[in-house]
Amino acid sequence: FARREAARLLTEKQWRQAGDDTMGTGRKDCLARVWRQIVKKMGDDWIFLVLLGLTMALVSWTMDYTSAKSLQAYKWVHGELAGNVALQYLAWVSYPMILVTFASLFCHLVAPQAIGSGIPELKTILRGVVLKEYLTLKAFVAKVIGLTAGLGSGMPVGKEGPFVHIASICAAVLSRCMSFFSGVYENPYGYSDILTVGCAVGVGCCFGTPLGGVLFSIEVTSTYFAVRNYWRGYFAATFSAFIFRVLSVWNKDAVTITALFKTNFRMDFPFDLQELPAFAIIGISCGFLGAFFVYLNRQVVLFMRRPTALVRFLTRHRLIYPGAVTLIIATFTFPPGFGQFMAGELMPRECINSLFDNFTWTKINPAALPAGLGRSSAWLHPNVSVFLILLLFFVMKFWMSAVSTTMPIPSGAFMPVFILGAAFGRLVGEIMATLFPNGILFDGIVYRILPGGYAVIGAAAMTGAVTHTVSTAVICFELTGQISHILPMMVAVILANMVAQGLQPSLYDSIIQVKKLPYLPELALGHISKYNIFVEDIMVRRVKFLSSHSTYRELINLLDSTSLRTIPLVDSRESMILLGSIERTELQGVSDWWLSAERRVFEKAHGSGGQGVQPGWESFAYVDEEEGEEIAHKVSETDFLPQPLSLSLSLSLSLSNFTLSLSLSLSLSLSLSLSHSLSLSLSLSLSLSLSLSLSLSLSLFLSLSFSFSFSLSLSLACDWPLQIKAWEELELDKPIDMEQIRIDPSPFQLVERTSLHKTHTLFSLLGLSHAYVTSIGKLVGVVALKELQKAIEGSTRSGVRLRPPLASFRDRSRKAKKHQPPTSGPSSPTGERELWGEGSSRREPKEDFGTTPATVTTPSPSSSGAEGGDTAPPSPRGNWETAGFLEEEEEEEEEEGEEKEHRGPVRIKAPHKHSLLSENAPELLA
Repeated sequence: FARREAARLLTEKQWRQAGDDTMGTGRKDCLARVWRQIVKKMGDDWIFLVLLGLTMALVSWTMDYTSAKSLQAYKWVHGELAGNVALQYLAWVSYPMILVTFASLFCHLVAPQAIGSGIPELKTILRGVVLKEYLTLKAFVAKVIGLTAGLGSGMPVGKEGPFVHIASICAAVLSRCMSFFSGVYENPYGYSDILTVGCAVGVGCCFGTPLGGVLFSIEVTSTYFAVRNYWRGYFAATFSAFIFRVLSVWNKDAVTITALFKTNFRMDFPFDLQELPAFAIIGISCGFLGAFFVYLNRQVVLFMRRPTALVRFLTRHRLIYPGAVTLIIATFTFPPGFGQFMAGELMPRECINSLFDNFTWTKINPAALPAGLGRSSAWLHPNVSVFLILLLFFVMKFWMSAVSTTMPIPSGAFMPVFILGAAFGRLVGEIMATLFPNGILFDGIVYRILPGGYAVIGAAAMTGAVTHTVSTAVICFELTGQISHILPMMVAVILANMVAQGLQPSLYDSIIQVKKLPYLPELALGHISKYNIFVEDIMVRRVKFLSSHSTYRELINLLDSTSLRTIPLVDSRESMILLGSIERTELQGVSDWWLSAERRVFEKAHGSGGQGVQPGWESFAYVDEEEGEEIAHKVSETDFLPQPLSLSLSLSLSLSNFTLSLSLSLSLSLSLSLSHSLSLSLSLSLSLSLSLSLSLSLSLFLSLSFSFSFSLSLSLACDWPLQIKAWEELELDKPIDMEQIRIDPSPFQLVERTSLHKTHTLFSLLGLSHAYVTSIGKLVGVVALKELQKAIEGSTRSGVRLRPPLASFRDRSRKAKKHQPPTSGPSSPTGERELWGEGSSRREPKEDFGTTPATVTTPSPSSSGAEGGDTAPPSPRGNWETAGFLEEEEEEEEEEGEEKEHRGPVRIKAPHKHSLLSENAPELLA
């Protein structure tokens, strides 16, 4: 079906192009020519970027408008029930519970990939790993609706992370549509550039901060950033942020285009040098608090993944956990209850606006509130100090935010952490205002403390500590519209990052670790010299492959036994020279076509000898309609049905009963006409036989003819599948025609002595998922993200050390030189091959890998590989079943002994300890 649809779309595209070429000099042709010239001169990037920015601005404004109206309705219901506390509590609790459970149920039914932030998955995708269903239209719809419901519930969930995912989905979908203008967007190598631009638009459009959005997306999602995407990100983010703010002005939410959380700090002397220690304390404290937030969030997630009875119960009833969390949070924030001591009535945006104001709350008398205080009055209680209210708000919102981000709904952590940092900075600012009630004297002028400035610095430092980014300072500048505190803010953010990075990973890396996504961790800069690990130590030596002489039977067995995305192609099973790689979809199409009914009909029509060149597996998809009709007329299904047999049978029966009476002969003539329709339609003959059963002789005749013809047709129908099966068996033994397959002639290759640091750099820079390891052109193994991740984590984590399988072997070889043949040349792959000799009798541990014919191992030529398997030349560095590997397994826990399928390109099975011990006992004793 996919091939037919592709053929139809391609045919329509060719017709349109042909129509454009043959069109006259009319108005339509003139406009088309002008459009093509504009696109040719200016490029089509700006079209894609404008569409992306416009779409995301509309989506962001619609979500904000809908969630704001929902929060207004929430507060209106609470205000209308002011006379009854019980009804107030019921409305205050039930409203967010309904929205949160709806968001959780909707995402679970439509697209479970929409749950959570989305940034960890995007980091994984940008590293070259394909995650299914994460960039689809279903995930877009589920993410938008679920996030809108979550924001409208008033729960401490953020918009930034999920909106980055939404923008990336929109960019991916638009890139498929943009193939109408140019085929550049069909290039898989430009896919990461498109997603990077989508991330920048997501952050820039979420808060109206294009500069900080681009920088934040680079820091969060990219290890190596292509400078060519810089202007794309800024252009799309600026255009999107502009449209987003214009829509707010159009809706009369703002008078003009201003900052989202506008502040009015004084510009002449915003802070004094004596306040820098306080700003440094805020940065260091936010570093510790941010690391603890990440730790708490991870512990909650790990607790919900433990195999306990409670977790199993919550897994079966998915709506209980988000409903219970919402109920607890709403109960604590209920304004007439405990919420009056922590400003529970304020919504997230109201909290930020009040924390950034210019008033000093410790100097305000709650009995006489000044004019213009606004929603900041919620922080003032007649019987409770401001410090206690801020402290309670920070403590309660801290665990609420850490727990609410674990609910199965689209939710981010940027805005809740931003509010936490603002509250902590405000607390420090109020303390400074109390310690210096008259302000700070400088050059004969007294300047008072601005607690709002401390709040801005705390917000930037806390978000920077949680996300391990510095661009949060730029985002704060754009959110507040002022850069008066640029120096203390940068100091606080850098100090917070230094502390947090030394204690915990970022929130997004922590989620990657918890979800066990195939993400490549970073190398520690201080331990690069200690990575005495090479590709030969971590590569998988048992590789599934195809040769130029492989048959279709081997191809089908390989596709059934593995789920590899790419299959290596070698010259022959003896030489193992790597020729290229083939995509799995390509091989699947070839195998499906080779045994398809269309090809069988074509072979029957043209004979076994064939007429000319046999068509490829794609030729049936692009066949012309008129030619297809002619072939259909020539080759019909009646060529394979035994119609003449049934006709001759009916004639013989009618002639044998012709000597009966006149009335009976008339009935028999009618049965003769029935016998002609017997071979054409079985249901019609059966109905007529029931209606004409008037005489005994006629009914007996019809029953006899029907029963005999039915038995004959049944025998022929049973013979036909046997013929198809025999034809398929003959076709499966034929070699694969590699000329009809698209082969990548240049898959990425590494040599065996490539260091771990260089391999990590190449994988990160190019976004590789796997690389083949060759020795003088011969395929000897493959290394994927899984092996590289294990090697890096084993080298960087404290208490866990990955011991290379060949390390102890090289150490032992220095002490046992008498077992080595002398060599005069330097260390090289060919020299080491001669060093160990081609006739070595080292045996490979016997492992039950099945009988897949397309398998390569690396034993010596005298040893036999897996049953029915192919063998590769011995490794230049010796066999991998050595004492070093035994020591490695003794240090680590024993993994499962059955065959595991590699996430990337291979299947790998860890050898068993006992087999190594039994077969290498003499070496170990020596």
